[in-house]
Amino acid sequence: MDKQLIIRVRDVMKRKFDKAEGTDTVQSALQKMEHQESHVLIINKRNQDDEYGLVLLADIAKKVIAKDRSPERVNLYEIMSKPVISVRADMDIRYCARLFNRFGLNVAPVVENDNSHIIGTVSYNDIVLKGLVKLMG
Repeated sequence: MDKQLIIRVRDVMKRKFDKAEGTDTVQSALQKMEHQESHVLIINKRNQDDEYGLVLLADIAKKVIAKDRSPERVNLYEIMSKPVISVRADMDIRYCARLFNRFGLNVAPVVENDNSHIIGTVSYNDIVLKGLVKLMG
């Protein structure tokens, strides 16, 4: 019996991503962004009992630009999603894709075993462009 190749989230995730504070303005966060290709900002926890937040560049387009709001006056906490669903680095990408579908996600932070430290981000694009190619290869 053939053993099916398993591609893990850690094999396809983006390791470079940007973090910001919820109190940062959209303008200041965008100016500090170094990894625009990830299309996401992870919003830091305020303390150990808090949860991470997430702002997609699409959120900025929908909630700031489309509504003609001023990027220098909108704080990230106003437009972020929180809490966010994260995925484990050792998760099979097939289950990650199912999770995304079930909950309407496009991107998620990737956590290591302790679930408190974000080590990357994963998106449908990563799953298809990196993962599916490995499965087909």
